[in-house]
This record gives sequence, C-alpha cells and structure tokens, in this order.
Amino acid sequence: MSGFTGSPRLLRGALVLVDNDSGAVQRIITLQYNPDTLTRSLQIKGVSGESGDHVEALRLKGPPVDSYKFDAEMDASDALAAGDQQASRLGLHPQLALLESLVYPTSGRLLANRAEAQSGSIEIIPMQTPLTLFVFGPKRIVPVRVTELSITEEAFDVNLNPMRAKLSLGLRVLSVDDLGFDDKGGGLFMTYLQAKEQLANTNPPGSFSTLGINGIA
Repeated sequence: MSGFTGSPRLLRGALVLVDNDSGAVQRIITLQYNPDTLTRSLQIKGVSGESGDHVEALRLKGPPVDSYKFDAEMDASDALAAGDQQASRLGLHPQLALLESLVYPTSGRLLANRAEAQSGSIEIIPMQTPLTLFVFGPKRIVPVRVTELSITEEAFDVNLNPMRAKLSLGLRVLSVDDLGFDDKGGGLFMTYLQAKEQLANTNPPGSFSTLGINGIA
C-alpha cells in the first residue's frame, strides 16, 4: 500500500544559529507551527538633502532597514499524546528557554566579564552572540537580529509548567551595512538580495494600455 497522501510536505520556518568564525551550524530552532501572517516593514535609506537638491533625490545610501514581525504558537499536547517524558515533566520550559537564549548572554560570559572587571580590566568587549538566520522557505534565508520577543504562557499543569504558549517575534535583517561583505552573514544577505532580484525579474512587463495611456511624454 502506498504511503502517498496526496498532500505536499509542509516546510517549517526556523531560526538557525551559526558560529561567526567557522560558519558551523550550532542549533536549529524549528517553529512548531508556521505563523498565519508575516508582517514586513522597510525603512528606506535615502540621501537626506535639502529641498530642491535634484542630484540627491533619487539616491540610496544602502539597503533599507528590513524588519519582520510574526506571531507563532507552541503546544505540548502532541508530545504528551506521544508519551514524551520531557513534556510530561517540564511542559514547554525547554523550548521557551531555547528561544530566550537568543536574547540572553551566557552565564559563562557574564562571569568572565565580572572577573575581568574585578582584575582591573579597562575595557570589556561587548558580548557577541552567534549569527542568527531566519529561514522561511528556500527563497528566504536571511541573517537577522532578534529585536523583540514576547511570550504569553497558557494552560499550566499541576507543577505550573506551561503547556501552551503564544510568541511574538520581531526580527531585523542584518545587511552588508551591518556585517560587511566578507562576513558569513554579509554573504548570505547578498545571496538573499540577488534571489529577490531574480524573483522580481520573473514578473511579466506591464503595458501603458492597462493604464489608459499611450506613453509618457
């Protein structure tokens, strides 16, 4: 009997953590359920000249500030039904802790900075996180920084473990202006931008007739 169900395989969105130096993948955080909507906002980087400066009016200083925002849900019901012992003991705590690790420095780095401060170090280098990639299908693999993470926990068990949660994630795309061309993330951004240009070129050309005009004089 064939196992083909007639339904296409559903791809999952994910956040992928990559080592800044080696490019090795450290962790893949898969979204349990894909969001229903994805809101994007592009803040244009134009050249701010004085009014009437015709030379600067059409110039761009670089890629826009591209931001993503979406809501997602998590539910331990499927894991509980499958007899997952971790879900029974801890609910969604491990998954939520993994997401929160995107915005927390590690305890080891905090303790190391404290030790450096106590030893009289004049300058302590700000803590660096792994490169985070937002993967939402093969056409959208882009380096990002998490700018917002909001969690609403629901349906607690007898040990007050959350069994359901709603997430709101804000992401800012990191371009070559942020990372440089030689950085791993900068290269991924350029691949993302070039794929966007290729997609734009697949659109059929428009015509003046659909605008009700013969041309632009």
